[in-house]
Amino acid sequence: MLRSILSSAAVLVVALAALLAGCGSAPPVSPSRDGVHPQTPRNLERTPDAEPRVEPIRAGGPNKPYEALGRRYVPLEGDQPLREMGLASWYGVKFHGRQTSSGEPYDMFAMTAAHPYMPIPSYARVRNPRNGREVIVRVNDRGPFVPGRVIDLSYTAALKLDLLSGVAPVEVQRLTFDDIRNGRWRRDDAGGDDPRARELLP
Repeated sequence: MLRSILSSAAVLVVALAALLAGCGSAPPVSPSRDGVHPQTPRNLERTPDAEPRVEPIRAGGPNKPYEALGRRYVPLEGDQPLREMGLASWYGVKFHGRQTSSGEPYDMFAMTAAHPYMPIPSYARVRNPRNGREVIVRVNDRGPFVPGRVIDLSYTAALKLDLLSGVAPVEVQRLTFDDIRNGRWRRDDAGGDDPRARELLP
């Protein structure tokens, strides 16, 4: 009888240990606060800018009018130029791996950005007037939805612009298809045909 009780107790201990081990291997919960990824790669400042390509602007989907935080937004239609100045923010580990408005997973280490009404997908030049640094990003998400903020950058894009310390003023220019085809997206603005400018049409 005692041997049977001890055997049952041993089985219970093993089962409990297995349960605890299973809990320990469960996927981590998404952080409640945004910030830097604990496994941030080195030398992210050397990450190449997004390479502009002529990508068809999607009808509907992420380009439909929408509401966020009680405000209505109407995305631009077609290949329209856009220049604006305002505040830039950035988003990181809290959203890393989550689905963006384009349906792609957000990669905080890529050169991407979110914009409230720029067509998706788009490419944009973002300049930090404080230090003159510029980057090219691919807009594939919506946001930010705070008054005065014009663009929400990936962690890497903000790093390259030296904007990780907080919200800061930027200049934003959407690159039109003509800008891309003629190579005007390059930093030297030399123009002319650029072999790296590719066109993706249906």
